[in-house]
Amino acid sequence: MSAPAPAPAPAPAGRVAVRLVFADRGAFHETTVRLPADVLARYDRIIDALREDAAITAEIYLDKRRLVAAFLEVD
Repeated sequence: MSAPAPAPAPAPAGRVAVRLVFADRGAFHETTVRLPADVLARYDRIIDALREDAAITAEIYLDKRRLVAAFLEVD
C-alpha cells in the first residue's frame, strides 16, 4: 500500500482544486490541479470541462485514455 498523497496547497482565488486519478497498467496515480472555478461552473460534470473547454485544454495536457476519475478536493 502506498503512502497517502500530500495535502494540496490552497487554491489561488478563482480556482478550485480538482483531484485527477489515472490508471496505467493496473497502477493508479493521482495528481491535483487548480482549475478556473467559473469554467467548471458552466458544466454539469468536471469530466466534460476537462475534455471540451478551451480554457482548460490550453492550460493542461490531459491523457484522457487513462483518466478514470476527477473530483473536487474538499478543504
